[in-house]
Amino acid sequence: MNPVARSLWFIESHYAQELSLEQIAAAAGVSRFHLSRVFGMATGHSVMAYVRGRRLSEAARRLASGASDILALALDLGYGSHEAFTRAFREHFGLTPEAVRAQRHLHGIKLTEAIDMQPSTNIPLASPRFETAPVRLIAGLAQRLSSHDRAAIPALWQRFQPYIGQVPGQSGGVAYGVIYNSDDDGNMDYLCGVEVSGFSALPAELSRLRVPERAYAVFRHTGHVSGIHGTWISIMNEWLPKSDYQADDAPFLERYDESFDGRTGLGGMELWIPIRAR
Repeated sequence: MNPVARSLWFIESHYAQELSLEQIAAAAGVSRFHLSRVFGMATGHSVMAYVRGRRLSEAARRLASGASDILALALDLGYGSHEAFTRAFREHFGLTPEAVRAQRHLHGIKLTEAIDMQPSTNIPLASPRFETAPVRLIAGLAQRLSSHDRAAIPALWQRFQPYIGQVPGQSGGVAYGVIYNSDDDGNMDYLCGVEVSGFSALPAELSRLRVPERAYAVFRHTGHVSGIHGTWISIMNEWLPKSDYQADDAPFLERYDESFDGRTGLGGMELWIPIRAR
């Protein structure tokens, strides 16, 4: 996986934290000089300008949605004070956080959108294993995504990270990315979650999804998580059309067990494809 894709994944997963160019370059596996050159050539942004833009764009979205406590928002996005956040926000957008919250829209505000990390080539696949999985109850944070903004998924995982291990009734240490409610226009719901024993004790901000019993073809993705889209493409465009199966109308699962390292994006994970015989 190329260093730009690795750095983009790392930024999208960590931009609410204090980041340095050294940290991002280390995650990408190259020197800071190398990353500065290749990142700018590939994206048109400097590395740290992209970090600032993504952080402040997330702030603008929350403010336009009516965030009630600006100081809490500032701290949540890595700013040390209300004043530091307001200064950075005004310099970036030409408006104060209070003004954006009051107007309740983002018209005329130039946001820095997440850059798509899709690889350009398919990834070779090992043969899958086949499993019939029981009913699962998944609880977590969900977001409706279009075909243009799926690069925002790492940021959703970043928001969910503090919940892992703290969700009432959580069963085990496995986390799931669930893709469901897809439509013909390429829109889908994506849920970052964990398996739970029941829904009754969950806090209101967590979404709930019942995944029915289903037969799956299970593929192992062994590379960096930023290359997951290539594995999906290989499954859907190469393996599935040549198999004796077709994808079923059911949730698709990304399964992250204890071997996956959310800090580095390495360790591998599994893609569970709901299938039925042709």
